[in-house]
Amino acid sequence: MKLSMTPQTVHLIDQYDDGENSRHYTFQLAQPTDEIIQPGQFFTLTLPNFGEAAFTYLTPPNNQDQFQALIRRAGSLTSELFNTQTGTLLGYRGPFGSGLWPIEMIKDKRVLFIAGGIGLPPLATAIATLLEQDSNIGLIYGSRNPAGQVLKLEREEWHKQMPIIETFDHASSSQLTGTPLDHLDTISQKLGGEPEAVLTCGPEVMMSAVGGYFAGKKLAEESIWLALERRMHCGIGLCGHCYFGSSYVCTDGPVYSWAEFIKQQNRC
Repeated sequence: MKLSMTPQTVHLIDQYDDGENSRHYTFQLAQPTDEIIQPGQFFTLTLPNFGEAAFTYLTPPNNQDQFQALIRRAGSLTSELFNTQTGTLLGYRGPFGSGLWPIEMIKDKRVLFIAGGIGLPPLATAIATLLEQDSNIGLIYGSRNPAGQVLKLEREEWHKQMPIIETFDHASSSQLTGTPLDHLDTISQKLGGEPEAVLTCGPEVMMSAVGGYFAGKKLAEESIWLALERRMHCGIGLCGHCYFGSSYVCTDGPVYSWAEFIKQQNRC
């Protein structure tokens, strides 16, 4: 993890709309990197005159130092990013975060991913890694409506490789509705049994419901994992914006086990 406040140069080399008010970006580092990005880590992007914001890796840097992110328009910085032309030079810092998805711990288990809305991209690196290892995994993806879904191309490929249930708050009669928890029996049948590990990301109220449900089903607290979103400005635990209990999400997270989440939540 690079403990630096000085951004390096990154090129914006491709972008396309991917969901309502969301866009799929490809960046290329100006200088080669030997950093190994772990599933769960994040980076910061700097736009001159607009500041800096944290985003999750959709894919880590490849052998051409290119990486991807899914970014939703949510404020002045992201609105300006949506107006930024391909080819523009931006600032980049990362990778950050020591709370990671527990790939080695769960690769031989039945793993269920549960995503809500824009919570799907932070799960993508873990999904891709476990698919490469032929793990037994499945996904429930909940959205407000079909227009709110993201990662269209990725989901098309994932549908060929693992069971996926997509559910909506508002949809047509031919589509599934309800919360992700309403469809656990169906996904368990597709997985060949109840999940032995659960990884979730989305609105915090959804993640709390997921964690509480599976903890109540006696799934070990160390087998339930969630990714938090906070105002991670500095990335190195200095500014204090992402303080959570006695931890900093930018350095101790962003991924927490259910046991650690409950402990820190009780300290808030």
